[in-house]
Amino acid sequence: MTAFFALTTSLLWGLADFGGGLLTRRTPALTVVVVSQSIAAAVLGAIVLATGGWTEAGPRLWFAFAAGLVGPVALLSFYKALALGPMGVVSPLATLSVAVPVGVGLVLGERPGLLQVAGIAVAVGGVVLAGGPQLRGAAVQRQAILLTLVAALGFGTVFALIAEASTDVTGLFLALFVQRLTNVAAGGAALAASVRRGGAVLPDGGFPWSSLPALAFVGLADVAANGTYAMAARSGPVTVAAVLASLYPVVTALAARGFLSERLRAVQTAGAGLALLGTLLLATG
Repeated sequence: MTAFFALTTSLLWGLADFGGGLLTRRTPALTVVVVSQSIAAAVLGAIVLATGGWTEAGPRLWFAFAAGLVGPVALLSFYKALALGPMGVVSPLATLSVAVPVGVGLVLGERPGLLQVAGIAVAVGGVVLAGGPQLRGAAVQRQAILLTLVAALGFGTVFALIAEASTDVTGLFLALFVQRLTNVAAGGAALAASVRRGGAVLPDGGFPWSSLPALAFVGLADVAANGTYAMAARSGPVTVAAVLASLYPVVTALAARGFLSERLRAVQTAGAGLALLGTLLLATG
């Protein structure tokens, strides 16, 4: 079940990143984050009311609150790094996020077997290659590297925090709701600050109402991925769950190939194959 939930997380996050990337081509990234997370918060609020999830309130919700503060910072740092580019450096470097939950698992006493260690190494290497690392070309701006490392640390921290935010499914709904409310509050404050500085909030044509279904999908896929990751981390070793969940760049690359007809570079194809091999090693280990 750990492998199933973690791979589902990769699928959902990969598709959410693909959708978010398309939306930010036409709409400011901060607006995409705030609107998509607001939709997710509204849906989660209804689920919490329907399931009586508020009865699960307790000290663990502080983990969800912290994840809600860290998440927007990581996402916006990642978008900014992608804008500075090149994507062939930023995307693979962001996979360092897996080091945080894996490190937490090791500190808590998890000791993966030899086959699993091999699977972790192969899968992480495959994910890096699947991002299409740029090995030659113009020098990368130091700010892009710094922002990518901030994003990786933030993503990894969210991984670790959300896994500790609840002990059962009902409590998980409440934890995800708190996380999303915090996301919206933090993102809304950043959006207001951007407006005061004269930053763009909407595209030239006004609010993209035709993009509302896509915004809803991005927000709901992201929150569902957080939920499946929490279940994966609860049902098995965090070291395994974190690595399998980090395969989402492979999904994003394949989605770009399937929907946008983007050709995969040879290094990306090799990376996807290695990621699959690493997944099999982890699943059988």
